[in-house]
Amino acid sequence: MRRLLALLALVPAACGSPSSSGPSGDASPPPSGDVPVIAGCTVFPADNPWNRDVSRDPVDPRSDAYIASIGASRFLHPDFGSDPTYGIPWTTVPGSQPRVPMTFDYADESDPGPYPIPPNAPIEAGGDRHILVLDRDACRLYETFDSRYVGPGWRCGSGAIFDLRSNALRPAGWTSADAAGLPILPGLVRRDEVRQGAIRHALRFTTRRTQRAYLAPARHFASSSTDPNLPPMGLRVRLKASFDVQRFRGDARIVLVALQRYGMLLADNGSDWFITGETNTAWDDDDLEQLKTVPGSAFEAVQTGPLQR
Repeated sequence: MRRLLALLALVPAACGSPSSSGPSGDASPPPSGDVPVIAGCTVFPADNPWNRDVSRDPVDPRSDAYIASIGASRFLHPDFGSDPTYGIPWTTVPGSQPRVPMTFDYADESDPGPYPIPPNAPIEAGGDRHILVLDRDACRLYETFDSRYVGPGWRCGSGAIFDLRSNALRPAGWTSADAAGLPILPGLVRRDEVRQGAIRHALRFTTRRTQRAYLAPARHFASSSTDPNLPPMGLRVRLKASFDVQRFRGDARIVLVALQRYGMLLADNGSDWFITGETNTAWDDDDLEQLKTVPGSAFEAVQTGPLQR
């Protein structure tokens, strides 16, 4: 659905993802300091927006309107769990992984191939068919949308490559494997970091309706609406400091603490307040169920910069 909206906006769209029950056993070591680490790779520099503590940042003047349009009386929803058909899978490969040719429907906004995506790369269940592959030696992330293996390579809606050691953004107006032009893997709730007791980055979420605008670090919109009350892609919301997270237990409390400190970035059109995690059969569904009691009214939009239209 988000790609149709992108076409309505007269701006081309994106592509792909791996793994069926977690990141192929590549558990990362505990992060040093406040910078997240995946499979030995620091996930962007410490001053990257994904890693920014926004707990003290000012509230956006349009916060109430944005929250109302998403749904102040709707509830947070974990779009992941122990069911392997939920969440977004991912995998890692060594630097020696063979590169294969890529074909993109939206080639003008995709990073050209070849990509180190194995033929058996896990693909997200459902319509978006994301593939997320991390080259753990070069610390380069390869993500695709609407991914289909055609041998010897892949045909996708679009694809993006991110250097996890750099703060470089996509070109202005470009999508990625996500409608907002953002990377996906850095914003997932991952089981390994929850088990370590802390999430050290912003998370990824979706809403049904967005406006024809975006906020950095997003680089792309996927809507034809000019309604200023609708949230722009890249909108950052955080859980209010006044919200009592102490009454929650286990995994849910760790997620909520991260939402108070780092917030979450609007990355795609989808169901309202759906927060994304990795595909992993080890998730504790009883813990995650607690997140469904958190109302939209418990969030506020963070002021992050000027709108790009």
